[in-house]
Amino acid sequence: MSDAVAIGSGELTARISPLGAELVSITDAGGAEWMTDGNPEFWTGRSPILFPIVGELAGGKLRLGGAEYDLARHGFARKREFERISDDGEAVLFRLSDNEDTRSVFPFAFDLDLHYAIEGTTLAMTATVRNTGDKPMPFSIGFHPGFAWPLPGGGDKREHSVRFFEREGGPIRRLDSDGLLCFYEDTPVVDRRIALHSGLFRADAMIWDRLESRGLCYEGAAPEGEGASPASVQMAFPDCPMLGIWQKPGADFICLEPWAGHADPVGFDGDFREKPGVMELEPGGERSFRVSITIRPAVTGE
Repeated sequence: MSDAVAIGSGELTARISPLGAELVSITDAGGAEWMTDGNPEFWTGRSPILFPIVGELAGGKLRLGGAEYDLARHGFARKREFERISDDGEAVLFRLSDNEDTRSVFPFAFDLDLHYAIEGTTLAMTATVRNTGDKPMPFSIGFHPGFAWPLPGGGDKREHSVRFFEREGGPIRRLDSDGLLCFYEDTPVVDRRIALHSGLFRADAMIWDRLESRGLCYEGAAPEGEGASPASVQMAFPDCPMLGIWQKPGADFICLEPWAGHADPVGFDGDFREKPGVMELEPGGERSFRVSITIRPAVTGE
């Protein structure tokens, strides 16, 4: 993280690496780290940006207009160096533009901007996709932040939960061994809440492809006493209609992933433009996707 750019408000500090424009750290005023430590035994990522696809393509192939392109899981943006466009200490803007290398696997001209800004205890992330070419551009995009589990001051790992803003009564999706979207199973959500445990992830990520909520709260154990409140991370994602929740069993992180797009469904062999969840930008068009992360340290009671 030596080349990461730091922005802060006095209450919160975030560090963003130019590689992938990836958020790599969020610390509070007391210096506590709220993100994953990137333990290579489990997962070296921290908060990669998924573009121009989310998840896996069948056979690792982007099928487009009769041609095929080799495109790895989650796309290429997370492994590309972004240019720092602006930085004022409270906000930073990074940009990735197409080049010969990207066009060899995704034949479109684009700009991908990642803007990070802190106000108080909230970090706002905005990804803006711009079609700079002369033909319609299909794409998907997703966020993949990994948070500490347990949270700082959050108590026992087994007492953490995710609470959705809306009722999520429908089934969830799972991935097969090739990373493709496959079967449905009953939702683990009870009264808008999931009690977190590693057993939820033995079959990989939990995926909501028909999400009602556009926000959630990830929180630890409630401290005792009047006026107490748990450590929590509140996320709002108004532009992302899908969600993945993932971890490696045994690891000390949980990934809460707002998406606009998902992996190829099992059996899908059509053109990328026809894939469920794919969006399209006309030449000169742009579209933004916002995610806010609000950090709330635990408050002990009287």
